Amino acid sequence: MTQFAIGIDGGGTSCRAAVADEKGNMLGIGKAGAANIMSDPQGALANIVASARDAFSNAGLDPEALRSSAVVLGAAGANIGAYGARIQEALPFAKSRVVTDSLIALQGALGRSDGVVGAFGTGSVYGARRNGEVKEIGGWGFVVGDQSSGARLGRDLLELALLAHDGVCSATDITRIVMDEFAGDPQKVVEFAHISKPRDFARYAPMIFDQARLGDAVAVQIVQRAARDIDQSLDALLWPECKTVCLLGGLAGAYRAWLRPDHQALLAEPKADALQGAVSFAIDLAGNGERLHA
Repeated sequence: MTQFAIGIDGGGTSCRAAVADEKGNMLGIGKAGAANIMSDPQGALANIVASARDAFSNAGLDPEALRSSAVVLGAAGANIGAYGARIQEALPFAKSRVVTDSLIALQGALGRSDGVVGAFGTGSVYGARRNGEVKEIGGWGFVVGDQSSGARLGRDLLELALLAHDGVCSATDITRIVMDEFAGDPQKVVEFAHISKPRDFARYAPMIFDQARLGDAVAVQIVQRAARDIDQSLDALLWPECKTVCLLGGLAGAYRAWLRPDHQALLAEPKADALQGAVSFAIDLAGNGERLHA
């Protein structure tokens, strides 16, 4: 048995960690910066370790004890190429496993039950469990995936702001706000887009939902398209007997009213969050009863 169990939820905007004892008692919580293992693996590694150290400090424990502990990290991009394996190899813990963010979200939200989970923060990902079998979709990253994520919402807003600037579509309050931020210079928008990370785009998401509630046509267009993407992904995972859909992440609440009525009817409160799901797996790993299939 390793000394402690550490669960880490590596998000695109921030990284959260929790340390627990062998009985599953939560001892401390920690937080650090973004943990995007694809776009910034070195920065992600530093923040993953920093969040664990912060959790140990919060628990009144020596942070060096992490080296004799077991960790399960859930991260976007863990299912792509060698990104997950490289981070796992570099982690300074006694036992380390890197899994997808959808897997820890599924475990946290559903416990041992069947159902479907969608997680929406800087990125987005989905998972489903049916009769013990797990299926994951999405989570392919900001450039070609992560529909309905904060990063994609922000990217769509910048695109439409430029189209409005060019006279291709009508300007609205939200496109004017964006262009004012860049002093009305479209070249500055393009420069921002080329040097920015997903979390930089995602910071526009709250404003988009706020303006959509006020009826701004561009904001409504962005949110409606994102909600349709969620509906389509849920359709790909649901089965006739499924009674539970859980939405997780910072944007989950904002999307509820925009989904189709049949999906709204299935929405249930998650039992716990993704961090608790990671802790659950880490406790099993620490006790040599490894179970990383939700």
